[in-house]
Amino acid sequence: MLKFVSMSLLSQIKRDLREGANPEKATILQRFFKTGKGQYGEGDRFLGIPVPEQRRVARKYPALPLRDIKKLLASKIHEHRLTALLLLVHKYQKADDSEKKEIVVFYLRNTSSVNNWDLVDLSADKILGCYLFDKDKAVLYKLAGSKNVWERRIAILSTFHFIKSNRFQDTLKISEILIDDEHDLIHKAVGWMLREIGKRDEKIEESFLKKHYKRMPRTMLRYAIEGFNEKKRKSYLKNLV
Repeated sequence: MLKFVSMSLLSQIKRDLREGANPEKATILQRFFKTGKGQYGEGDRFLGIPVPEQRRVARKYPALPLRDIKKLLASKIHEHRLTALLLLVHKYQKADDSEKKEIVVFYLRNTSSVNNWDLVDLSADKILGCYLFDKDKAVLYKLAGSKNVWERRIAILSTFHFIKSNRFQDTLKISEILIDDEHDLIHKAVGWMLREIGKRDEKIEESFLKKHYKRMPRTMLRYAIEGFNEKKRKSYLKNLV
């Protein structure tokens, strides 16, 4: 009986998402998320559903078990995976300590399905970053050294949770690890996190930049200095080698 209910919930989620499909928007999203041959999102398929609608669907099914969330994550359809992650975030926020650990283990075992930048950005800090806040951060450094671009992005984005509590050390260390990364999506993520540090403590961000900005990719630097005044931004860009 429990299995029947579970499968019914999973079918209802897929039905709800299918009903919200917009083929015209799907075409736009497939271009936006670079799904062409050789691009970072190659093969990803879209239904064309806005994120707020996916959040609404996820909120309807808080009882969906991890085994069925895994089935959604295994889907080639982008909105299935994102809705699964939104469900996982919701479950984590409502979980006790034991359940939170189970969810984090599940998340780390399924990083292969967290395989586009929005999937990372809407889940990493809220699950992994939150869980590791008062724990050993070794797994983040392991992810930062991964050959998988999404795992590297998970590493730096997870530290957003720390930044929000004015803890910057791990963000700065992981930024140093990723400073020579070849992928544009890592340049943007690192620059974004450095900018977030600067919003809270500009001196700490500038201390890091003065040490590293000449070797930083231009995109990374541009993202990092967005919050500075125009004169300071121009000074950094002018002196970039």
